[in-house]
Amino acid sequence: MPSGQTRQPPPAYGTPARRPAPESRPVLDRGLAGIGQRARHGESAAVRAGRTLRQTVSSSTAREVAEATRTAETLQQPVTTGRQIAVTSIRGGSGKSTLAALLGLTYAHYRQDPVLFVEADPALGSLPLRLGAETLRWTTGDLAAIVEPQMSLLDITGYLVQLPDNAWLLPGSQGQIGAMLDLRSYERVMVALRRYFGVTVVDCETLPAEVARVALTASQARVLAAPATLEGVSSAYAVLQWLQGLPRHVIAGTVVTLTELSPHSGLDLDEAAELLRSTGAGVHLLPYDRHLAGGGALRTERLALPTRQAATRLAADVLQLSLKRH
Repeated sequence: MPSGQTRQPPPAYGTPARRPAPESRPVLDRGLAGIGQRARHGESAAVRAGRTLRQTVSSSTAREVAEATRTAETLQQPVTTGRQIAVTSIRGGSGKSTLAALLGLTYAHYRQDPVLFVEADPALGSLPLRLGAETLRWTTGDLAAIVEPQMSLLDITGYLVQLPDNAWLLPGSQGQIGAMLDLRSYERVMVALRRYFGVTVVDCETLPAEVARVALTASQARVLAAPATLEGVSSAYAVLQWLQGLPRHVIAGTVVTLTELSPHSGLDLDEAAELLRSTGAGVHLLPYDRHLAGGGALRTERLALPTRQAATRLAADVLQLSLKRH
């Protein structure tokens, strides 16, 4: 089945009469389809060529391979119950949806069990676009009114958007302004779907929205997205100070990811990371990447090598944190 398409839901589980089945809607308006630029590679051709040459003559290649092997083993660990990982931010434009897409695609690439993306940000969220979905139909609110304990994985996936590598997407809206997601619907869906998927990545609303706050505390691990700017670090630090007032496992299972929005941010990243780690949270850096900065569908083969490595390490660390919580 092509990416972004949904199957017709199983006939055994129809929607209630009061809620007619929604029609599929395109993720991107047809009038905008022609304006997207060709996806750029995360690094220039010269940088890629130089790296290839250095790897040919470098003695560090074996160490890099060993590290990559250890990271892959971490990502492939079995789970007894589905792990739910919440990704949020304090402000828009922080790369939250991009980070959620990177994490979920990494898990889908390495793991054998199915991976789920849940968009808990119905206000025109960009996760479906980042994942290359073509059409949307059923949303989180729709599924909350349908899901039943006796459903099988096959029943459930009939309401989801199929993605490559055994991954699935449950969108928050159909790209309509004013779409809402109430707390009860979110909780019902997350409790019901946990047993079907090894890892679920939740793209939350920005804080302090109610669903985002609940997702942070209910998930087994949390990722706070922040731009690698003075304002971004300041906002992230304020959120971490708030998390310190919650049970200890919340801050201990949180990772701040600072994303470089330009090639040279001018920020002292080591000092920023030290400040954020002083709260008890982990810190990762996602380097500037031309492909990510260009927007549109995320193509992992176009990412710069440092970006792929950073995303893989982040995914492994977050999964490891999630396994500490039952």
